[in-house]
Amino acid sequence: MNATAKTFNSKYIIGISFISALGGYLFGFDFAVISGALPFLREQFMLNAWWEGFLTGSLALGCIVGCLIAGNLADRYGRRPGLMLAAFIFAVSSIGIAFSSGLTYFVAMRFAAGIGVGMASMLCPMYIAEISPAEVRGRNVAINQLTVVIGILITNLVNYFLADTGPDAWRWMFGLGVVPSLVFLIGVIWLPESPRWLIKSGQQQKAKVILNKIGSPGFAESTFTAVEKSLVGATKQSYAMVFEKAVRPAVVVGVTLAIFQQFCGINVVFNYTSTIFESVGASLNRQLFETVAIGVVNLVFTLLAMWQVDKLGRRPLMLYGSLGLSVIYIVLAFLLQNHFPTGLVSIFVLLAISIYAISLAPVTWVLISEIFPNKIRGVASSVAIVSLWGAYFILVFTFPILAKILGAYGPFYLYAVICFLGFLFVKFKVKETKGQTLEELEDNLIRH
Repeated sequence: MNATAKTFNSKYIIGISFISALGGYLFGFDFAVISGALPFLREQFMLNAWWEGFLTGSLALGCIVGCLIAGNLADRYGRRPGLMLAAFIFAVSSIGIAFSSGLTYFVAMRFAAGIGVGMASMLCPMYIAEISPAEVRGRNVAINQLTVVIGILITNLVNYFLADTGPDAWRWMFGLGVVPSLVFLIGVIWLPESPRWLIKSGQQQKAKVILNKIGSPGFAESTFTAVEKSLVGATKQSYAMVFEKAVRPAVVVGVTLAIFQQFCGINVVFNYTSTIFESVGASLNRQLFETVAIGVVNLVFTLLAMWQVDKLGRRPLMLYGSLGLSVIYIVLAFLLQNHFPTGLVSIFVLLAISIYAISLAPVTWVLISEIFPNKIRGVASSVAIVSLWGAYFILVFTFPILAKILGAYGPFYLYAVICFLGFLFVKFKVKETKGQTLEELEDNLIRH
């Protein structure tokens, strides 16, 4: 299919992509809120290094469960019901965290929030990829990453202004998560179901109506035909299907990229900003200010990534990001190790954030949403994103322990090595996907 951009209803596509991507805002919120809340939670619950890591990582454990639920739910009932359930779970858990009376209850509620975040993290990019024409799919899936970073920035700003309200400021930080949850829930009610899921479930007429809203009759017909062809011989999805020889290369790439996006180490900077800057003598106010600066840089370079992902392509951005982070981490570790001034440390932290935001952050989600065949996209995406959240848990759980043993600088030498290995993997194993329909990518996978 070589339809031009003029054959698409761009306003409609961007509108439903933004509504779906509000799930990314929830991801960004819960991702960032812990950074501002940790100084208060350490006092509230008398956290040691082990509990600090587990409390932070409990979100990821919930995300793993959420991904597993979402995979089956999305394939059985559709993408929309899963998105609605994710929003509801997140709203309830936000209130639960705000009223936590003890550490066990807090961790249980953060785990529940993770279920909602995990469901959204899988379903939002997948839904957007399935409703987007090939020419703009990378940009549209990157909208999800944009809402993630907007969530991070707004949450960091709110945390900064709430910090002076007293020892219970953390309750407000978490409790305000109910607002974006309800906005997302209301928005999902207006979303159409994924036409690719409708075709797979035998609802061809509904699929045609939605495809004709997305683009011209020619676009709708060619897309419908291509999707039906790709589903010939499809059977009920199961996790055993992701190990079949025909799809194994795509699964290996998807899972490895998901794990690498976390083990590259940048989420330590997002979640433990206060710990890193405390190690060079920054005050609490300066620590929280740095979280805001990180949020601003993250937003600016995510916008740049959205502009470039369908122009430069996925592979060049991933190569640039992995090698760039490797170099920056070595410098950052040296600065932290030798207690250089906070301002200089801040410059290299922000450089690392900018490189990640234009490369590994959005492009990994784009690739995961598009490299798997229609027949197994739900369960294969689930496996990849479960791997991502498992890696995230290991990363954030181990950092406080490693920082206590090695100093805050020590882990960054390790992350530099991992980033260089990631560069080699992308160079030799990841193929370019820009400008190809999901069905064309599937055909290429089968041929190779």
